[in-house]
Amino acid sequence: MDWGGQAGIAGIRAISMTVEPNIASLVPDAELTGLMRLLPARARPYAALARFDRPIGWWLLFWPCLFGLGLSGGLPQFWPLALWMLLGAIAMRGAGCVYNDIVDRDLDAQVERTRNRPVASGAVSLKAAWGWLALLSTIGLIVLLQLRWQAQLVALASLAPVAAYPFMKRITWWPQAWLGLVFSWGALVGWVAFAPPNLAMLMVYVGSIFWVIGYDTIYALQDREDDALIGIRSSARALGEKVKPGVAAFYALALLLWGLAIWQIRPQGLALIALLPATLHLLWQIISLAPEDGADALAKFRSNRLTGLLVALAMITIGASA
Repeated sequence: MDWGGQAGIAGIRAISMTVEPNIASLVPDAELTGLMRLLPARARPYAALARFDRPIGWWLLFWPCLFGLGLSGGLPQFWPLALWMLLGAIAMRGAGCVYNDIVDRDLDAQVERTRNRPVASGAVSLKAAWGWLALLSTIGLIVLLQLRWQAQLVALASLAPVAAYPFMKRITWWPQAWLGLVFSWGALVGWVAFAPPNLAMLMVYVGSIFWVIGYDTIYALQDREDDALIGIRSSARALGEKVKPGVAAFYALALLLWGLAIWQIRPQGLALIALLPATLHLLWQIISLAPEDGADALAKFRSNRLTGLLVALAMITIGASA
């Protein structure tokens, strides 16, 4: 779903004038403005803090879960498990955003796009943010208990890299690579929730890491100027004028590894055609990307919701037919 530029901003500002001052500033790039309108005024900063108004994040966290569960053969018969994983993605993405905003509150206050986030702006106190984080984590725990014990252990192992992520932009030019480790973890959980680990599982996971690096590099294009002023590092800054070929290389590696994973399950050339729709979509992203246009970068980033769907359908199709 495209943001719609200034029209979207104007829409949220209209809401803010009728229900609560400055609510627009809490959700500067929201997609679900209707959600913010329906919630009680006091709940809106908490919804914004967990990014409930921006569902792209939980979709991008959820799709690798389906990659693993689907290619391992767990779908369609284990579809209730997929729904539990979707709930877990929503809750844990929200928890991750709350934690990130707690850690980054001083940096967020210095960046135009993030300075009005609830914790950085003071709309949500630090103590309340920690309480909200605990509640979201409790929902994640309920989802965890729905998995078999092997998958529970894999899921718990993600906590350390998740906790370390907000600090990566301070120590490396490639925080997007660390985000790839975290956001792709669902591929491991989804696979082990149904089948024992193998080489195909690792290929799905590593391929997903390269996909995340690619799309989050596109996302980071929005902040290059502000990041340079305050010293925040990113792959978008590291690549400089070579952003498009860089993203193309990451996407190519993702497709290669996903193809090898499919080959491990069904070693037939015809099976690789399942990835063709996703390949064409990623090619469109690269060709049409305008690195200097923040609105275009945001739209291209969000279009990876479709990429995830197309790859998930490919994995489910091959896994179910193997």
